[in-house]
Amino acid sequence: MEFLLNPNVAYLFLLAGVLMAMLALATPGTGLLEAGALVSLTLAGYGIYNLSFNWWALALIFLSVIPFVYSLRKSKGELYLGISIIVLVIGSIFLFPSQTGGPAVNLFVAFVASVLVAGFLWIAVGKSLQAARTRPAHDLDALIGQIGEAKTRIHDEGSVQVGSELWSARSEKPIKAGSAVRVLRREGFVLVVEKMD
Repeated sequence: MEFLLNPNVAYLFLLAGVLMAMLALATPGTGLLEAGALVSLTLAGYGIYNLSFNWWALALIFLSVIPFVYSLRKSKGELYLGISIIVLVIGSIFLFPSQTGGPAVNLFVAFVASVLVAGFLWIAVGKSLQAARTRPAHDLDALIGQIGEAKTRIHDEGSVQVGSELWSARSEKPIKAGSAVRVLRREGFVLVVEKMD
């Protein structure tokens, strides 16, 4: 465990843990990100506990979660995501002080790791937010009121083409194949239609 007492190693584990925790917040699922975050943060915590560190920098790292969570909730969350990334990078670089008062983390390691984490967070979380806010391509309620064509005779059952898709359909009155129909409502995946006059 002696290698964890190197500020560079503790810094990398800390960044990896925070990155996985933020991704787990953005896209919860399997539990792998959560478990990886727990392991990485535990290893980083061992280093932080045994090394001298700046309290203000540790507070910045924890505070970076607030704008991150806010970015997940707001429609234009890119600004808050950017603030979160900047605060995280500054806090993590200055977490371990050197003898001269500057960062103990190697500046090359800090630059490369920060750019990679910031870029990955920006792209991955940005795309996750974009996907979460995108209207589904198949908004079934948008079918109501659309015009289609009866492909078979429709009464208790039949099929209609609305747009480029074939749907199961039923109607109150019999409709001949080839007739133009209007979608009145949807019952599950069955469209209730009426003949166009």
